[in-house]
Amino acid sequence: MREIKVRAHKSSDNLKKENQLAWKIAEIASDKSRPGEDCIEMVINRIIDNASVAIASFNRKPVVSAREMALAHPRKNGSTIFGLNSKIKVHCEWSAWANGTAVRELDFHDTFLAADYSHPGDNIPPILAVAQQKGCNGMDLIKGILTGYEVQVNLVKGICLHEHKIDHIAHLGPSVASGIGTLLKLKTETIYQSIQQALHTTVSTRQSRKGEISSWKAFAPSHAGKLAIEAVDRCMRGEGAPSPIYEGEDSVIAHVLSGPEAEYNVPLPNVNEEKKAILETFTKEHSAEYQSQALIDLARNLNKKINNISNIESVDIHTSHHTHYVIGTGANDPQKMDPRASRETLDHSIMYIFAVALEDGEWHHINSYTPKRASRKSTIELWQKVKTFEDKEWTKKYHDPDPNKKCFGGRVVIKMNDGKQIEDEISVADAHPSGKRPFTRSNYIEKFNSLTNGTVDTKEAKRFIKDVENIRKLKFNELFKLNVEVRKKLTGKSKEKICIF
Repeated sequence: MREIKVRAHKSSDNLKKENQLAWKIAEIASDKSRPGEDCIEMVINRIIDNASVAIASFNRKPVVSAREMALAHPRKNGSTIFGLNSKIKVHCEWSAWANGTAVRELDFHDTFLAADYSHPGDNIPPILAVAQQKGCNGMDLIKGILTGYEVQVNLVKGICLHEHKIDHIAHLGPSVASGIGTLLKLKTETIYQSIQQALHTTVSTRQSRKGEISSWKAFAPSHAGKLAIEAVDRCMRGEGAPSPIYEGEDSVIAHVLSGPEAEYNVPLPNVNEEKKAILETFTKEHSAEYQSQALIDLARNLNKKINNISNIESVDIHTSHHTHYVIGTGANDPQKMDPRASRETLDHSIMYIFAVALEDGEWHHINSYTPKRASRKSTIELWQKVKTFEDKEWTKKYHDPDPNKKCFGGRVVIKMNDGKQIEDEISVADAHPSGKRPFTRSNYIEKFNSLTNGTVDTKEAKRFIKDVENIRKLKFNELFKLNVEVRKKLTGKSKEKICIF
């Protein structure tokens, strides 16, 4: 690995493209590195994981809307849509739109946290869509996905977006463009321009994750993936991009991020070095924002220690800066304490999540979010007693450069009405690679079977798992096998009149 120093330059500096971050990313996207066996196996895990959560959200309104929009753009030799028969194909950018929304809707796939947040599994729908339309083989797809993960993970390590209220999808556009570049074996120059276009078009604010959080939270990454595909399409036709996109006098670092005097350090593998970043990422056992995963596990355990939840006087969660200010009381967001809030908002309220998990001793991707569940009197009372506090030690652990030392949990102090105090802490989620029950292939398959039960026929489910595990041997034009079809009677349609298409 190497560390790339990145800062803004005046136009008069005439910064050579070879010294620009976008070019250095493009170099690794166009290199000849070979994927390791453990990385290939993890790609298989994440394709299974993505399919699980996509099918679980199949008939949720944003997913139905995205799918209907995609179906208005059929293409004979295009890409598939999760849940539909593989004979139905649309233009790849619209497949990415529909599938990316389905994958993201439940906030239930993989994550990587460092200087910023990310869900690297968001790379899979657009890269897979292009791979299907272009008739690529299984190994092509594997290499493309590994590049997408590599670029996003390392951008997340080096460049913090959220401190400037920029949404994390600004790292997704370049990573998808890079992954497609690897997939299609494009020249460095073409990938370089594609990365710049993709970043330029995917910078947006974090308001999508604060206040009255809407369905755009699910659409945002799929939109970034769609825009990245379109950027690559243009650049393959010889078009250029705003340049230098990171270092320019009026570009991202200078005027969107920390300013002309700031310097960022972005780690990248050397050219032809194996891309291993996917191994640093981790999936979710629970359908909720990642920083709540460990605390859900802790709440489940504490449920067994408290005889009467109603006797709780207060719940103090001492945790990292990120958890406190993004999903905790440090956000100063009244929506996070409102029983009438949207599912998307509740998903970003550790006060609500911890209260429900503590009361129920479990967490469910549907039942834990229903309006009836959120409005339960006992829950509201407990919810109001939960507060978060930043603890510098937990913040330090959160930012530890060693992935084996990173922590995403916290310390919980529960005071009872009788003066008794219960205290416990957790460093990482049980499903984390360093947790009590790290996810293995069997866990990914179990998650798939659980989330698709009653939706996908057993025969189809087994067929899908078999084909995914056989991905290395999938030949040209066989990647449609990585789609999974739901039972026909379950295919939902929007109740609203389609006004445009």
